[in-house]
Amino acid sequence: MSSHHIVREKQEPALIIANGEACSFELLGQLLEWSPFIVVLDNAIHRVIELGIKVDVLLGDFDHNINLTEIEQNQYPIEIIHAPDQEKTDLEKAFDLLITRGFPAVNVVWATGRRADHSITNMTNIVRYKSKLHIVLIDDYSVIYPLLPSPAVFEKWYSKGTPVSLIPVGSAVGIRTENLLYGLDNEELTLGYRAGNSNEAASDGVVRITYESGDLLLMECHD
Repeated sequence: MSSHHIVREKQEPALIIANGEACSFELLGQLLEWSPFIVVLDNAIHRVIELGIKVDVLLGDFDHNINLTEIEQNQYPIEIIHAPDQEKTDLEKAFDLLITRGFPAVNVVWATGRRADHSITNMTNIVRYKSKLHIVLIDDYSVIYPLLPSPAVFEKWYSKGTPVSLIPVGSAVGIRTENLLYGLDNEELTLGYRAGNSNEAASDGVVRITYESGDLLLMECHD
């Protein structure tokens, strides 16, 4: 895959391809069109090569059989980064790499589906990076990203009825919303006890969300 667009590094989000459930080829192609820097995690490289995608970085602990020489020849030039730290997931290591290199934003695909433990870890761990890197997890059914607490204000235009779910990671306190069907006014959400799933835009227009402290994910999901 190649892009005919002029895409400048660090002016568009980087792209991380993890090793979970694949998204549609159409969605992946749309993201690749605007991605100046592509990082693939560990054994996902074999699936990426099968799709004919050229990448910039292969990163992982490489604790499974992987022929790096063959991959280097197939993807030349490619930067191969061995990251053996077992205290972090490969996805977290990729976030660290992008932060170190000055990228402000990244889209992530193939990070959900397949193993449930990997999916929930990937979805919740992104809150740790919310002040350093704008992260968006994307699959065929969902767009997921963390919101920053006050004084930041989330504002986005939605058409009436668009699903908008607010999912706390731990607890999120002092949540206020405008233009959601089920509004929140200085309320608290706690994972496992009270979440804000299956809300929706009350009318065509801007939805506004603020919260005082904690960690809060916004999920735009569809069937």
